[in-house]
Amino acid sequence: MIWCKQGQGTGRDRYHHGNLREALIEAALDLIADRGPAGFTFAEVARLAGVSPAAPYRHFRDRNALLAEVARRGFERFEADLLQAWNDGRPEPLRALVNCGRAYLAFARQQPAYYAAMFGAGPPPETDADLAQAGERALAVLMKAAEILWVQTPKNQQPPPRMVASHIWSLAHGIASLFLNCCEGSRQPLPMTPEDLLEAGILVYLRGLGLGGGKAVPSER
Repeated sequence: MIWCKQGQGTGRDRYHHGNLREALIEAALDLIADRGPAGFTFAEVARLAGVSPAAPYRHFRDRNALLAEVARRGFERFEADLLQAWNDGRPEPLRALVNCGRAYLAFARQQPAYYAAMFGAGPPPETDADLAQAGERALAVLMKAAEILWVQTPKNQQPPPRMVASHIWSLAHGIASLFLNCCEGSRQPLPMTPEDLLEAGILVYLRGLGLGGGKAVPSER
């Protein structure tokens, strides 16, 4: 995995405001960006934050709890980006869903440390209720999009929204992992942008489920 450095301040710079919890999270994000979510210890987080090795335990029971909080915050930001891209299905639902896919790639590119904490070698979501719920809320944006896309189709012909959302999520994650600079495999050649590749993949997938009728998605470009 190729991690993107985001710049590290000194411990004094981080902790001058006296908010230990935020200082620890900022330090963890810098270390994740530099080494990946599995590449540092709890003591290194404390050192980078400018506090004693025992200080982090005031807010987090261990390193995994800290990583879970970073990942939870990442999913909250991610959900907000997806909601903005979905825009209540405007200008029309299919374009809005494609915009969600583009927002997925933008988040992976612009927030590599959060993205790595969310999907890297951190604690499984099922071990932390708040983290699991944050991930579900992000997925729910895509599930809502799937429901709207098939709203005029008889219910017995509608694909399960969770299945559709999970497939589109997986497609976006795979493209991010293969072709974005913050992720593994970024040297792979690509004859189009990752965004255009994802859009084409979403359209092929949806047409395979009977949506689209072979028509191109309305373009904003």
